[in-house]
Amino acid sequence: MTDSESSPSSGPIDHDGEPLPIKMLADRLLVAPDSEGERRSTGGILIPATAERGKRLSWAEVRALGPNVRSVKDGDQVLFNPEDVFEVEVRGETFIILRERDVHAVAAQRLAENSTGLYL
Repeated sequence: MTDSESSPSSGPIDHDGEPLPIKMLADRLLVAPDSEGERRSTGGILIPATAERGKRLSWAEVRALGPNVRSVKDGDQVLFNPEDVFEVEVRGETFIILRERDVHAVAAQRLAENSTGLYL
């Protein structure tokens, strides 16, 4: 086994070298952030990835959730403050761990069925 395979940031691995399944606990969410690359303004101006974003909330897709999460489902988009988050790398992909109370909004097609909410 090489050093890169045994590094703690690559995710939990069993004795045979196989990746272990991950289960989120309590009210925790595992989310995949939207790409942090270049973006375009509404006017078409290209904004580089290194540009200061200021106090701006970010969107991410929920990939896993704990048993006590009530308002969010797997696959939903959530709005959160990227300033105070915990990042973890699992099998080469970067994820963020959030508490449900740190989520400001949820965007999902299923929400349009029974409510008259804000359309973002």
